[in-house]
Amino acid sequence: MSFSTAFRSTRTRVLTGSAVVVALGAGVVGTVSASADTAPAAKPAAAQAAADASGRNVTQTSHLTIAAATKAAQAALDAAGKEKQKVSVAVVDRDGRALVTLRGDGAGPQSYEAAQEKAFTAVSWNAPTSELVKRLDSAPTLKDIPGTLFLAGGAPVTVKGAPVAGIGVAGAPSGDLDEKFAKAGVTALFR
Repeated sequence: MSFSTAFRSTRTRVLTGSAVVVALGAGVVGTVSASADTAPAAKPAAAQAAADASGRNVTQTSHLTIAAATKAAQAALDAAGKEKQKVSVAVVDRDGRALVTLRGDGAGPQSYEAAQEKAFTAVSWNAPTSELVKRLDSAPTLKDIPGTLFLAGGAPVTVKGAPVAGIGVAGAPSGDLDEKFAKAGVTALFR
């Protein structure tokens, strides 16, 4: 062992030992202080516990289960299949992360990513992407937000007015059809 390693090791033990002595001393002082007057310390702790119990300091969100996301994606894919459309379907959670993505037989290679981006866009703004396309007239830079796609075909899933997921469909010859199939997925969740 070199001199510098031995010195650092000794210094570490001294510093650690000093920290333990200081901590023990602080514990004694803290104990004396706490036992001398506990009422002021107890009141803020009780107030904090009451605030936490009331939920003021936390938020709760709803999320689709994998089973529900799969059901919605399959319903959208089935709706497209009934009209002989080859599409991809994506279901994302409230944070825009993919839960389920299905690429239908014969769907184009671009449809997989486009479906995810439409789903992300719909849940991010809690609106169908066909409505969001209209907003580009007044705010054209919205389309520059990474991961978004302002084309019809995305639909939000809401519970009590709050978005919990998004469903995106891509690959049909029109965005109106894509969105029709996405909405079929949303409808399947509430049957």
